[in-house]
Amino acid sequence: MTALPDLAAGGLALGTLSAFALGGQLVRLRRRDARRRAEIAALRTQLDGSLRAFTSEVEHLAARRVPAAAGQVTHRHLDVPGPLQPLTADTPLGRALDDVLVAVQSEVAAQRTRVDAAAQAGMRGATREIQAALYRLQDALRQLQQRYDEPELAQTLFALDHENEQSLRRAQVAAVVCGAWVGLAREESHLVDAVTGGQARLAGYHRVTVHNHLEPGTALVSHAVEPVAIIVAELLDNALRHSAPDTDVVVSLEHVHHGVCVTIDDAGLGMTEDERRRAQRLVAGDDPILLTDLGDPPRMGLAAIGRLTRQFDLRVDVSSASPYGGVRAVLRVDSHLLSRLDPDEKPPAASAPRTTRRPAPARPTAPAPNSGSGPTPAPAPVPAPAHGYDAERTESGAAGHQGPAAEDGLPRRRRRTASAAPRPVAAETRPPRRPEDAAAALGALQAGTAAARSAAPDPAEQPDDGTPERGGRGAGPADHDPRADRSAAHEPTDHEGGAAR
Repeated sequence: MTALPDLAAGGLALGTLSAFALGGQLVRLRRRDARRRAEIAALRTQLDGSLRAFTSEVEHLAARRVPAAAGQVTHRHLDVPGPLQPLTADTPLGRALDDVLVAVQSEVAAQRTRVDAAAQAGMRGATREIQAALYRLQDALRQLQQRYDEPELAQTLFALDHENEQSLRRAQVAAVVCGAWVGLAREESHLVDAVTGGQARLAGYHRVTVHNHLEPGTALVSHAVEPVAIIVAELLDNALRHSAPDTDVVVSLEHVHHGVCVTIDDAGLGMTEDERRRAQRLVAGDDPILLTDLGDPPRMGLAAIGRLTRQFDLRVDVSSASPYGGVRAVLRVDSHLLSRLDPDEKPPAASAPRTTRRPAPARPTAPAPNSGSGPTPAPAPVPAPAHGYDAERTESGAAGHQGPAAEDGLPRRRRRTASAAPRPVAAETRPPRRPEDAAAALGALQAGTAAARSAAPDPAEQPDDGTPERGGRGAGPADHDPRADRSAAHEPTDHEGGAAR
């Protein structure tokens, strides 16, 4: 009987212990759940922060970094901003974002090149048509210049021809920038003619002063004539545009060790260091030239020079200042592009400045060796011959004068020696004649011819007996010598091609 209460008490104690154990385990489980909930909340907060940071980086990439990277393709001086969070730079996310920028730049550059190539192809076709039309207009103007002799009309035709020449130069430069050929094939020409030919294509050609210090006959090979003329024209155009209208542009032609240099000095404003580096990069022709790099409107002069220097192995330098405070541009033509022409057989143009160098004197020829054993006798001095009939009388012993006596005592007649040929007079160096001067000279010639014709007497009023008038020929304007008109008409002028052409 006493065992039952003990058993009940033991059961109650065991149940109490079990309840306490279960309660403690339940408490532990609740604490663990709370910790896990706190960890989950912390992870969720961290995830939300990472998501917000990634979103901010992507927004920063799209808003700031990608446009800057695309602009850096065309403007190298622009800086691309880094990631928004500096700690992202060396992470996989930062490297992935940098790869996105590189891919964007590569694709933008490729698309830009393709678009520019299409634009250049279209411009090449347009300039080809424009050049053909301008050449036809040039031929028509030249025919009109040869057909009509009125001074006013000739002056107008000269002005139109010069304007057409400037338009043709602009179209030619645009075609060269777009990858077209120069468009003309010329014969070997004097270098000074190529320089003055480039000068004649400009509106302010009268402000250019050319000093020619080359040896006579210095010429260019055929395929280098037109490129040199284009480069000189563009360098002179820059010098004239960026200098005051009352200043001159000085051009010097000099021999150097590797060939010939054409130096152009202006008195303009000069260039800044950045402009000078950009100009030197363009004229060097090392980088590909795109139309979008030339501004709006595009400035194609230096770009055309860069194309030509790369194609024809020429050298242009614009990195130094001129002594007058402006820019010094130097074009160097190497020896393999130079040739020589005989200035007597094919002289330079009449409007080209004459060289300051004198031709080397001819070396005296050595006397023929004496075939005899004795020394060669010196030639006897020949007396200066007399003039006119007195020479005849002197040599024949007339008027009481006796010639040198022979061995028999009789006078001996001397043989007359021909007088030395007159030394040719060097041609006078003439300055280039402007179209206005040529038209004025032509008008004066026509006015004189018309006055002589109007003053001539009517043949019907002449006497029928054939007796000439008193005074003979040359007494009045009716006896005007037509050879004078022909000589005046053939006087070398710039009527054919304009001034300095």
